[in-house]
Amino acid sequence: MTAIILIILMLKRCILFCSLFPALLGAQTSNAAMLRDLDTRIAAITPQVVTWRRDIHQHPELSFQETRTAALVAAHLKSLGLEVTTGVGGNGVVGILHGAHPGPVVALRAELDALPVTEPGDLPYKSTARAMYNGQEVGVMHACGHDTHVAMLMGAADVLTGMKAKLNGTVKFIFQPAEESAPVGGAGPMIAAGVLENPHVDAIFALHVGPGQLGTVTYHAGGTLASSDAFHIVVHGKQTHGAMPWAGVDPIVVSAQIVLALQTIVSRQLDLTHSPSVISVSAINGGNRDNIIPDSVVMVGTIRTFDETVRRQVFDRVTKTAEQIASASGASATVKIDEGYPATINDPALTERMLPTVQRVVGASKVSERPPFTTSDDFSRFAQKVPGFYIGLGVTPPSMDWRTAAPNHSPLFVADDGALPIGVRIMAGLALDYLNGRASP
Repeated sequence: MTAIILIILMLKRCILFCSLFPALLGAQTSNAAMLRDLDTRIAAITPQVVTWRRDIHQHPELSFQETRTAALVAAHLKSLGLEVTTGVGGNGVVGILHGAHPGPVVALRAELDALPVTEPGDLPYKSTARAMYNGQEVGVMHACGHDTHVAMLMGAADVLTGMKAKLNGTVKFIFQPAEESAPVGGAGPMIAAGVLENPHVDAIFALHVGPGQLGTVTYHAGGTLASSDAFHIVVHGKQTHGAMPWAGVDPIVVSAQIVLALQTIVSRQLDLTHSPSVISVSAINGGNRDNIIPDSVVMVGTIRTFDETVRRQVFDRVTKTAEQIASASGASATVKIDEGYPATINDPALTERMLPTVQRVVGASKVSERPPFTTSDDFSRFAQKVPGFYIGLGVTPPSMDWRTAAPNHSPLFVADDGALPIGVRIMAGLALDYLNGRASP
């Protein structure tokens, strides 16, 4: 009797599996067809993406001046039939693509602005642009790779629009101005203008190019990029003759003590096993003659942290360290901290969910987790409001050694056009999988 019951149960399971098998097979076939469609569309748009990238590279614009680049982006998005809004948070452009079926809302972000860097070399699309920056004429160059980001996202918009019938939800294409203008930035004004609402964004993705083997991807769950804050300390002493220091209060000696003490905040007062931090004094100025002890000394520097609680602790300790050392020496210190971009936090759950998508797009062997970077990005402000996932894409030409290649912000930074279709596929793939509930290799 027991054997008969077991046989019946096995037959029921077999019947259930057989009934589900066509649906499972159909889902796999549908998924494979979608990926083939994606690849076909990317191949078709790649030459145009290269053209856009080279045009943007040749015509770079500084933060708050990105009018030509914004117009190029807006014209393309309008040609796709998207809902387009310009002048968002400055020169920002937003395009909205509504899929054929209801679902969540995902945002993809790129940056419009370039840097005050003069481009050397003889590229056929080399920038010769000039602009005023801090009161002087400078060269302008996409030395951070934002030209590639914009072109990739324009390509992703084209590809996803063509796949509208297969989208379960909405895509917002966010082209952000003034990323290079810390501490103000362009993300904050865009958020204030409602870029993450109407409809509300459920998740946001971004990539950033940099030195690395072409087509490789790096990521870090949690704090992936540091906050970027500046401090300004004025030490007030009492001017006197250099031969009679006892007749005054020497702010140079006091400043030297403060510089050394600031380094002990990280090495002796913070738990480095929890979160790394950096405090650097980058400039110090005081006095103008060998036999005069000056009345004051000014020092400026940067603070980098990966955790908001630690960030506030560092602010407090920098202030107390400067003020109390100065007071102990009969001087005084005025401390001002200019808060810049917060740390960029990759939402752990979103990172875990979407990592298989990235592995599928570029190959699992080309995806690796890296330590946090102490540079910063205005994407952090978006990721404070909604879950975010920010990754790095290697773009060093195969003819160069990526280990010794010039970093971003260098006039010698180079991004290979071969990375462009990879970036398009990453951004489009993340949007497709998030909206349609797939994230598997």
